[in-house]
Amino acid sequence: MKFIITGGAGFIGSAVIRYLLAETSHEVLNLDKLTYAGNLQSLKSVESNPRYRFVQGDIADADLVEQLFSDFQPDVVMHLAAESHVDRSIDGPADFIQTNIVGTSVLLEAARNWWKSLSSEKQQAFRFHHVSTDEVYGDLDSTDALFTEETSYDPSSPYSASKASSDHLVRAWHRTYGLPVVVSNCSNNYGPCQFPEKLIPLMILNALEGKPLPVYGKGEQVRDWLHVEDHARALYQVATRGEVGETYNIGGHNEKTNLEVVHTICDLLDELRPQHPGDISSYRELITHVTDRPGHDLRYAIDAGKIDRELGWVPEETFETGLEKTVHWYLDNSDWCRQVQDGSYQRERLGQA
Repeated sequence: MKFIITGGAGFIGSAVIRYLLAETSHEVLNLDKLTYAGNLQSLKSVESNPRYRFVQGDIADADLVEQLFSDFQPDVVMHLAAESHVDRSIDGPADFIQTNIVGTSVLLEAARNWWKSLSSEKQQAFRFHHVSTDEVYGDLDSTDALFTEETSYDPSSPYSASKASSDHLVRAWHRTYGLPVVVSNCSNNYGPCQFPEKLIPLMILNALEGKPLPVYGKGEQVRDWLHVEDHARALYQVATRGEVGETYNIGGHNEKTNLEVVHTICDLLDELRPQHPGDISSYRELITHVTDRPGHDLRYAIDAGKIDRELGWVPEETFETGLEKTVHWYLDNSDWCRQVQDGSYQRERLGQA
């Protein structure tokens, strides 16, 4: 089959592309605007693969998107392109509205127009897979509650509100026009090639440089952690085997407070990189509690029973095995980290323009 992946130079998108090209025989077209979070270095291992094609462009560019559908003739669209960092959405929500809402509407229209042009058999086989987040559900009130596919939406940040809006658009295009869609909502991802504004890579790289490890408030916020390669496998199952019109929650079964995550990273680094910077004897000494961000949800946790029952997917990584692999990756890929930190990865982006 032919897959269009939007946002394929991002953290999760690049993992999906690496999975598709390594584990299947499908063709992939990667459409990515290459904003700050898009990094072609994360796709170096596949850039020469004859089944892979990269196009730099904006999902909100209707003419470009329509042309790509016509030229590439996709069987599946996996829509991962999104502005995704909560802090950035608080500082400047306009980009989130433009990409996550307007961009999704443009992509849906292009997909609908392409789908209408297909034969009846190909229409039945076509899928539009919208990749979303558990943050659309808002905050969990109790310690034993879980997000299910029926949980009401209650987003707290401009980011999660924009993703909730895009989820509603996708479902509306299915109900109104019959476009064959599937939706997935995932918990917090971690793993290789994650941009270091996110918690886990930020803590790893700050610790290695002897910088403070900023923890919001008391670090009591609870998240369910999902290794990105487990997520890529799940997304493939949803896109190719999910039932049209259905939603699948994808979680790692790994609830941890932010402080627990940071402590575990510090302990791993104490073991794997005992040459501490400065005069500290443990990386835990770098932990610094900072003022909590506005509207910070306390707890997210996903019930991933549906995708297990219906599609047979369960995560392969525990938090302990996944985090150890992640720390090793950042220790072993200092060039990737350096290029992101000093901004030199963006020169390749500009060279592609």
